Amino acid sequence: MGILKNIEWTDTASNLIVWKYPISKDHVNKGSALTVRESQVAIFVDKGRLADVFLPGFYKLDTNNMPVLTKLMSWKYGFETPFKSDIYFVNTKQFTNQKWGTANPILVRDKDYGAVRIRGFGKYSFKVDDAYVFMQNLSGTNTKFETSQITDYLRSMVVSGISDAIGESKIAVLDMAANLQELSKIVETKVASDFKEIGLELTNFVFESFSLPEELEKALDKNTSLGMLRGNIDVYTQMETLEAMKEAAKNQGTAGGSMGAGMGLGMGMGLGNIFANNMQQMNRQTQQAQSPKKICPNCGTEINGNPKFCPECGQKMKHICPDCGTEVKGSAKFCPECGRKLK
Repeated sequence: MGILKNIEWTDTASNLIVWKYPISKDHVNKGSALTVRESQVAIFVDKGRLADVFLPGFYKLDTNNMPVLTKLMSWKYGFETPFKSDIYFVNTKQFTNQKWGTANPILVRDKDYGAVRIRGFGKYSFKVDDAYVFMQNLSGTNTKFETSQITDYLRSMVVSGISDAIGESKIAVLDMAANLQELSKIVETKVASDFKEIGLELTNFVFESFSLPEELEKALDKNTSLGMLRGNIDVYTQMETLEAMKEAAKNQGTAGGSMGAGMGLGMGMGLGNIFANNMQQMNRQTQQAQSPKKICPNCGTEINGNPKFCPECGQKMKHICPDCGTEVKGSAKFCPECGRKLK
């Protein structure tokens, strides 16, 4: 029978949550030492019953620091004989970059598009908050317990929380991409209590992205394209007519030639109208620029031409530059202040 002198866990595996100390044929005796490092918790288990919990520190094992085992083994005056006990070390560090994704689409009721199925993706982090509760609920008496043994279970809780959070947030599906941070906080708050019930703490949750059904994405892309064309529908129509005319001209038959001629005529007339309208507008602007208006200093009426008296109130007109407002005396053709042509 061997005596355990120093009980400790030095393994640095990144994905190991619980590790059972190999007792083999050894026994714990009075004076045996227990070293619990930072980010660790040690738990003694007697015949399947969780007993004493040791936080980070160095311990000389005796009845004073093992009250539960002392009671279970009916020690009255301290260690009577060496004993065997299952000893578990629980890793309490943070396990980061745990990926989650919705295996099945989440059905969301959207005010614009009705029932929409979306998928979400992201990452989360967790750590053991209460080692005793965690051992009771999940780990049990396994020799070791890794993150891979719990990720499916945690992912199901996360996805359930996402479904509730999205439904309660009332955020439209088209606005979700701009509210990923807000959704992450809602989900983190929603799921935190579920993690706590099994002795875990959800330290971080990130909603990285989501995807819409392929049919809806195509419809949105088409709607965006149409929206871009609405502002330039005239140009688009002319371009489409020109392309159709080119295709018709390739047909050497009589029908094709007639169609090409007809479309060419229509195209020419359409472009002619556009150019005519543009020229008329330019002429009006030129005439307005060349014929500056005068303003009556008495009643403020705008007067065309160069009358000597205001036709509205009869006030004798002064020559006022329409650009800078300078009074121009005599029959000057240009404003002496800004150089604007007056006649």
